[in-house]
Amino acid sequence: MSAFELSPEVLTLLKDSSALIPAIAQDAISGEVLMLAYMNASSLAQTIATGKATYWSRSRNEIWVKGATSGHFQNVRSIALDCDGDALLIQVDQLGPACHTGSQSCFHQLIDGEL
Repeated sequence: MSAFELSPEVLTLLKDSSALIPAIAQDAISGEVLMLAYMNASSLAQTIATGKATYWSRSRNEIWVKGATSGHFQNVRSIALDCDGDALLIQVDQLGPACHTGSQSCFHQLIDGEL
C-alpha cells in the first residue's frame, strides 16, 4: 500500500484508476519527447505530491522514481491527461540523459524506409 493517494477529483478524470497509464515524458523547454513509461494511481499520486516523475516498472513490478539510481531525475513542471483519460503527458526538466542507454531521449533509433 502506498502512502500516496490521488484526490477524488483526479480519480474521476481517469478512465480506469486501476489500470496502468501510458505516460509520455517531454522536455519542458525543447519539447523533445524523452521517454514513454507507465504509471499507476500510486505512482501518479507520488509524482503529484513530490514533483519527481515516478513510474511503475513493469519489469520489476514496483514503483520507481526516475533517477533514483542514476541521478537523472525528472522534475515535473506539468501533467496533462488526454481527452479519454487514459494517457498522460508529463512535462519535465530532465537532469542528465533520460534513456538508460545514456542517450538524451529513448527515441533515438530511426527506422529506415519509405513511409
